[in-house]
Amino acid sequence: MRFLDVKTDYAFKKVFGSLQSKPVLIDFLNAMLDYAGDRAITDLDIVDPYQIPMLKGMKDTYVDVKAVLANGSAVIIEMQVLNVKGFEARVLYNAAKHYADQLQAGECYTSLCPIIALTLADFVMFHDNEDTVISHFKLIEKKRFIEYTGDIELIFVELPKFTKTIEELENIRDKWIYFIKNAGKLDYIPETMASPMLQQAFTIINKAGMSQEELEMQHKRMDFIFLQRGALEKASNDGLKEGIQQGIQQGIQQGLQEGRQQGLQKGLQEGRQAERAAIAWKALQSGLTPQQVAGLVGLTEAEVMLMMQNGKTE
Repeated sequence: MRFLDVKTDYAFKKVFGSLQSKPVLIDFLNAMLDYAGDRAITDLDIVDPYQIPMLKGMKDTYVDVKAVLANGSAVIIEMQVLNVKGFEARVLYNAAKHYADQLQAGECYTSLCPIIALTLADFVMFHDNEDTVISHFKLIEKKRFIEYTGDIELIFVELPKFTKTIEELENIRDKWIYFIKNAGKLDYIPETMASPMLQQAFTIINKAGMSQEELEMQHKRMDFIFLQRGALEKASNDGLKEGIQQGIQQGIQQGLQEGRQQGLQKGLQEGRQAERAAIAWKALQSGLTPQQVAGLVGLTEAEVMLMMQNGKTE
């Protein structure tokens, strides 16, 4: 038994964006959004369910599923496999655009419904805390932490930070994250993931029930992702090498500049010391006492006495 990698656009859409997978999506969202009791999602409509012809021409590194909940709230579920430039801005833009697009000309702002952008990232986004898998953002007053409005929420799930083994899964949320991250590597359905909706999700991505066209499409999408990831890694490595070389050159130039500056300062200092010594020697020869000479040129009396013993101005 082999399964598709859920992180690809085709498999992700097939699991969460098809009409027959509506119960699966409800279970998944309740787990990821931590909705239970009165808040639990009981019904939703999937916007633009997936179609194989539409997916054939896709060249993006992300895929999203849109659902409208029974209370009017909309959820944008996105799977992002590559950390491309502008990704964070696009997530916020898409959420804001969906929020604004609800209104037609002349409609009242009070008719706006909340938007939730749930993004699963196959890379680390926030490096300040390597243990936090899920990050939840709202509009908050930064000093008093007062919520301005709950109408736009951004939720990010960083898959690389999720390191639990199959034996360590504690709840349905853990199981769904494990499913998305690891389903493509499994050749059986673990007993600990025997919930009805997870079973259905595994059935949907079981390669045994797929046509040759579907398997070929999945293969091409995996190739596309590998090529894009390789290109990003090469660009990153090239940039790192160039940055190191530039850093070395800048360090050399800065070192030379600092060396010249230090040399100049040292020369001036030594020149001033030599000048004071010459004046002190002449003053001693004119009959001034060591104490008088020390006060005149800014040397210590001991330094003047040493000059007298040496008989020179060094």
